Amino acid sequence: MFEGIINLDKPPGASSARLVARVKRLLPKGTKIGHAGTLDPFATGVLLLLVGKGTKSCERLMGERKGYQATIKLGARTATDDPESPEEAVEGIAPVDETTVRAEAAKFVGAIQQRPPAFSAMKIEGQRAYKLARRGDVVEMKPRTVQVYSVEVLEYSWPRVKVRIECGRGTYIRAIARDLGDALGVGGYLTELRRTFVGRFSAADAVTVEKLTADGVEGYLEKLDAL
Repeated sequence: MFEGIINLDKPPGASSARLVARVKRLLPKGTKIGHAGTLDPFATGVLLLLVGKGTKSCERLMGERKGYQATIKLGARTATDDPESPEEAVEGIAPVDETTVRAEAAKFVGAIQQRPPAFSAMKIEGQRAYKLARRGDVVEMKPRTVQVYSVEVLEYSWPRVKVRIECGRGTYIRAIARDLGDALGVGGYLTELRRTFVGRFSAADAVTVEKLTADGVEGYLEKLDAL
């Protein structure tokens, strides 16, 4: 019986839903499959696919601590807060020193108020925010509390900041990129994102979709009694 969790290493360029559909074709007809936590198309890393009775673990897995490595570009903005829309440079600014960048980044640790991106899957009066934003409607996202456990600046060379972030459910890393840029007075957006872990599932142990296709799914299913 095909059931359990697949720790998939999501490649860039494909939506989470598209990858679920691709893996579904490798399973016996009628097998249920879903995922625990969407990654945007440009992002990579841990995407947990839930197979059969594994779908019942969705809420628990969504609540696990998550880790990310990300690159933020300062001095510019995009409508989507990521590389999926055109960049708009912020005029009349000067490079920010590293001490200031580190000090502002540290302020994002803890239970913080975060406004989700307008281009997100959050619902507004029953409709996805990104659908409203794409048709030109004014989208007002209400701030909500999210938990950020750590923000570590790994490398800084203007205008790019590489960071490692650990956070709880519902945290938007591109919102952190946007808000860090705003706090520094220069604007910012996310250019790269890799999810490095979800709970005990690590990117180092994840399987590629190519391996699943070549070898079959069964050998990569984490059994439910091991969770």
